[in-house]
Amino acid sequence: MTTTMAVPGTFSLGLARGALELRQFFRNREQVVFTFSLPAVLMILLGSILDGPTAQTGVSSGQLLAAGMIGAGIVSTSFNSVGIGIAADREIGALKRLRGTPMPAAAYFVGKMVMVAVTSVAQTVLMGAVAMLMFHLELPSDPAKWLTLVWVLLLGIVSSTLLGISISSVARSATGTVALVQLVYLVLQFISGVFVTPITHLPRIMVDVASFFPLKWICQGFRSVFLPPEAATQEMAGTWELPKVALVLAVWCVVGLVLARVTFRWTNEAK
Repeated sequence: MTTTMAVPGTFSLGLARGALELRQFFRNREQVVFTFSLPAVLMILLGSILDGPTAQTGVSSGQLLAAGMIGAGIVSTSFNSVGIGIAADREIGALKRLRGTPMPAAAYFVGKMVMVAVTSVAQTVLMGAVAMLMFHLELPSDPAKWLTLVWVLLLGIVSSTLLGISISSVARSATGTVALVQLVYLVLQFISGVFVTPITHLPRIMVDVASFFPLKWICQGFRSVFLPPEAATQEMAGTWELPKVALVLAVWCVVGLVLARVTFRWTNEAK
């Protein structure tokens, strides 16, 4: 009598891969400190320097900046970390070795999603705690706002992670990818109203360009969660535009998936 062992599915292998990704991430102390501390330190420094009254009574520039930077922190733990991490895996040959194993390719990406989801939630909690302590940001009391927080977080993670996978194949080296990812992220933060608050202080053309990318909408969604309804007057449209936020981020999830499938490379070798 022979015993047949069930072959693990792609999702279960992806979860196992995710656990490995998390162990590798948290063992790298420098990466952990940089990933979690940089957005929080920037928020404290910029918020303290730029904090002041706005046209909306009861809402300070520091609160606008803090709420937006919580969203920007999600992009840091997804787009930045995934793009740089995959490029490093490719350069040291780890992707090529994984490709030669029986593990389904999809399990590798599921593992990345698991790692990003855990670190993004941790980043949100950390940034939210700092914002409440330093800038008196308040947790939402309306269940609808908590629901908004969940779907903005999920769509932000998925879209940014897929775009991180895509950009990891643009440069031919890990060093080049680091420079490219950081440049793109920095520029988008400026034109998306993360560092300049309220966003209406930016030239209209900059905001129009930023509107084509997820970061602007992720930050706008987070501002709608952590700020009072009256603060929507500080947005370019004068409202939170949540249906549009959901639509743009959902479209980027689809576009990111297509780009990831088309551009991803397992090695740096020319075809």
